[in-house]
Amino acid sequence: MKAKRYLQGITGGLLGCGLLAATATVAMAQEEEPWAELAVDAYSQYIWRGYAFSRDSLVIQPSMTTGWQGFSVNLWGNLDTDLYGADTSVWNETDLTLAYDHSFGPMGLSAGYIYYGLVGEDDTQEVYIAADYDTLLSPSLTVYRDIDGAPGWYVSLAIGHSLPLADNLALDLGAQAGYVYTSDYDALHDGVISAALPYRFGDYFTITPELAYSFALSSDARDELEAANDDAIGRDKANFVYGGLSLSMDF
Repeated sequence: MKAKRYLQGITGGLLGCGLLAATATVAMAQEEEPWAELAVDAYSQYIWRGYAFSRDSLVIQPSMTTGWQGFSVNLWGNLDTDLYGADTSVWNETDLTLAYDHSFGPMGLSAGYIYYGLVGEDDTQEVYIAADYDTLLSPSLTVYRDIDGAPGWYVSLAIGHSLPLADNLALDLGAQAGYVYTSDYDALHDGVISAALPYRFGDYFTITPELAYSFALSSDARDELEAANDDAIGRDKANFVYGGLSLSMDF
């Protein structure tokens, strides 16, 4: 299952690891007026569900989202500025997400479809459903199902909290745990803890420094991730520290 994050998680823009931006995005998606958001993220590494898809290079991930009355469309891409040390920039992923979100009091529900356009791998597709609750630590549960290239399930449980620090500045803390089930692999898989400092300026812009730590949640996951990452980037690692900067404009 190869993919990236969108709409699920806590902090608001963090890295292709399934950890991001549900609260703000869902809130915008439920506005009666049409809305849009443009963003460019620059990170030290591309990590997704514990798997590494870059090595020693800056990755740049632009995205564009528009929505109206709960429906939204997102287009996201990944540019590796030095793919595996080859001294060349490669655009190697373009993803399209269609989603619908609705709230019932403090409960938020969403469902969506994601198409993953990949370079060097077969494209694939996922569907997902998610639920979040507006209470202490803002818990959310998301279930993904790959329906194409790599049939399997990924279940993500996330929590988060935002601490106001000053006008237009907050500290967003998040944690996420993932479980994978496929025909040949079944394990508590990856965990991520994250911190972000979103600062809003002007009427439309937000800049956010971000930092995350991704790690295996079980011995089976460690073996799986070390083997896969050794094949992908030549390093048998299951734990990663990575981060970067996100700039977004919403209107």
